[in-house]
Amino acid sequence: MNIKYLGHSAFYMEAGNYSAIIDPFITDNPQCTATVDDFNNLNHIFVTHGHGDHLGDAVELAIKTKATIITNFELGNYLLFNNNNISVHTMHIGGSAVIDGVPIKMTNALHGSCVITTDQDIIYAGNPCGFLINYNGIKIYHAGDTGLTLDMKLLEDEHVNAALLPIGGNFTMDIPDACKAVDFIKPDLAIPMHYNTFPPIKADPYKFQESASCKVKVMDINQVIKI
Repeated sequence: MNIKYLGHSAFYMEAGNYSAIIDPFITDNPQCTATVDDFNNLNHIFVTHGHGDHLGDAVELAIKTKATIITNFELGNYLLFNNNNISVHTMHIGGSAVIDGVPIKMTNALHGSCVITTDQDIIYAGNPCGFLINYNGIKIYHAGDTGLTLDMKLLEDEHVNAALLPIGGNFTMDIPDACKAVDFIKPDLAIPMHYNTFPPIKADPYKFQESASCKVKVMDINQVIKI
């Protein structure tokens, strides 16, 4: 599995004939140099919650690539009601499904979730979440936006290969709490995300690397690593 970091909480994953993007905040992402036009053959688009810096370009990508958006029930149905020509698979916390041959589990996240429309209406967008994605035995955990939770201890039994964890604080875990999350999950590798995109989430990922109890890879924008 190749994983490419697009900035903030956005990652592109590719293995064999499978490709997916998680929290595709591309167009307005100050860290991201990619464009929607760079993605042509997606199978899945994972969206952890409805905030604009995570929902991002999901609909545009779904229309362009015919990929399935995987998200929670409320947000998924909101997207379907407003875009009849997209494919959406809805789940909820603790639910598991095999989607196009890929086992996926939706995990808990401690955060909020809403969509702010162009008319400045605030639409409730269901429970925020994370995802455990199992491609041919390679397990990737994307925590979404979350605070530290004891539920993460349950992921130890999953033998996670790579945990993508927010470290920026203010809206999510900070570095000390992300280190505790690593202690709970015990992944082979941790990758920090959701930091330095905006002033309120300024953090030094190398402090996380120095403090965490597992191997940590601080990824540059557009860097690709193999899991």
